[in-house]
Amino acid sequence: MPKNQPPSQCDAVLQRPLNPDDASGWTFLVLPRAVSDTLPRRGRTSVEGTLNGQPFTAQLEPDGNKSHWLRVDDALRKAAGAEVGDAVALTIQPVKKEPEPDVPADLAQALAATPAAHTTWHATTTLARVDWIHWITSAKQATTRHKRVNDACDMLASGKKRVCCFDTSGFYSKALGAPIAEG
Repeated sequence: MPKNQPPSQCDAVLQRPLNPDDASGWTFLVLPRAVSDTLPRRGRTSVEGTLNGQPFTAQLEPDGNKSHWLRVDDALRKAAGAEVGDAVALTIQPVKKEPEPDVPADLAQALAATPAAHTTWHATTTLARVDWIHWITSAKQATTRHKRVNDACDMLASGKKRVCCFDTSGFYSKALGAPIAEG
């Protein structure tokens, strides 16, 4: 995305996930592809913007179709005066500086136990750390996640700064996507 590009604006429909991972009442929306095309990457991307005029900062997730989706928590949805099925006015732009990701406890413990991996971890970029974490947390089974944590430490310890062979957009692997909407 070129510097000084104005924020992107669109309307998007709020949807409720068919199988939410918790009971917090969250909703989501999928960005139109043209809006996603203005973002700096197809993978996880932090943005700031407004939803029906209500400001927010969030991390967009790849939808697996070369676009992104946004999880809208209940508080933001209510503040925006929106209900499931409503078209909402969305304005977004990438944050000026990508925030440091929260390191999952299992990865943090493994990095602490592997000094060479820990050193390389801190020598990578923030976006590389986002991708490492996304690769680990996108595992669908506990055994796969455990293997990825161990593999990450091995790769980092050998000096590798970027996770290889992980499609951060989900488009080619079909491993990532937006939630399935209710009815």
